[in-house]
Amino acid sequence: MSDVLASPFGLRRLSGVRPRPAALPERADVVVVGGGIIGLSIAWRLAEGGRSVVVIERESVGAGASLAATGMLAPAAEHEPGSDILLPLALESLRRWPGFRDALQAASGQDIDYREEGTLVLAIGRDEVDRLRFRHDLQRRSGVAAQWLSGAEVRVREPLLRPNVTAGILCPLDHQVDPRLVMAALVRACEGAGVAIVENRGVDALDREGGRVTGIRAGSDRVAAQTVILAAGAWSGEAGLLPWALPVRPLKGQSLALRTTKRTGTLSHMVWTEQVHMAPKGDGHLIVGATVEDCGFKAGVTAGGLFALLEGARRVLPGIEEMEIEAVWSGFRPTSDDDAPILDTPMPGLVVATGHHRNGYLLMPATADAVAALLATGALPDFARGFGLDRFGQDENQEGRAVA
Repeated sequence: MSDVLASPFGLRRLSGVRPRPAALPERADVVVVGGGIIGLSIAWRLAEGGRSVVVIERESVGAGASLAATGMLAPAAEHEPGSDILLPLALESLRRWPGFRDALQAASGQDIDYREEGTLVLAIGRDEVDRLRFRHDLQRRSGVAAQWLSGAEVRVREPLLRPNVTAGILCPLDHQVDPRLVMAALVRACEGAGVAIVENRGVDALDREGGRVTGIRAGSDRVAAQTVILAAGAWSGEAGLLPWALPVRPLKGQSLALRTTKRTGTLSHMVWTEQVHMAPKGDGHLIVGATVEDCGFKAGVTAGGLFALLEGARRVLPGIEEMEIEAVWSGFRPTSDDDAPILDTPMPGLVVATGHHRNGYLLMPATADAVAALLATGALPDFARGFGLDRFGQDENQEGRAVA
């Protein structure tokens, strides 16, 4: 379980969200396995299109990565060597975000603290400047909006940073949201559209008939469905629902929330360094994240993890020394073998939408729209193609591929 759900920070930010019912219906048009942002956004889109949808979550909504995230919508700052396959999808999803935001806020009556100030990626010292130059060259070659700044120009935009900041890149089109507000809005929007959300129920098996998935089994209960969507995040590879292993694993991250005041001040932009990223939120929190730990499902917050976060932040922002630590938590990013999402129909009646790594919030609108289009037309739209299981050499292990 993600520690954020047990903290006052996480509970307060999801206040007003009602407990989910435990009863499963006997049938639905669509069953979504997984109650994170990917599963809920898909469920909402499909329900708004007139389908009956059930979401089944093994713990609480958002318990894996969704409530543990920072909420960055940052395709420019995230772009790095080897991510060329992901960039067009990331940019397309960012383009869809304003419309998605407006629809979600209207459907839920919930503001999600959508912020458009951009990202500052910083360097300290010659070695970091050289690496930042390499990143900037890659961004320019890829057509990503990115502006080189001197250290003095960085501090004009963020005067609370230390004078030792040597250079920076401004990514003006990177945005951010508040994950806890987005989760609360998605739950309300889903329930308003008639989605049944069932928590604390694990899915044990897929029902199959004639080579087609026809529903799910959860304990002694069965739900018949035209389509099952596997969106279980880091647990997608552990579910044991498929006759082959999905190339998805957990990548643990620890984060913390600092309470800023008028005395301490705060940042105006998302700020990235080689050690940490920091994201100011509209309610006065400054989120500092996140460690990267390939340790399986080993939950918990460690002294080493917190030290790395605090030291990394203090290295560029001295004011954190006076900020109160309000919450600490860990979560599990759903990471595929190439850090890009898996969007596929490995067998009739089954859709896989998982492996979004650290880009779940960024890719949420494009993923939801792509899956909705798949169910409506029988094919993924052009912007979402190229993310199938065949890129991992698994096609030969599957029992037949067809649209959902």
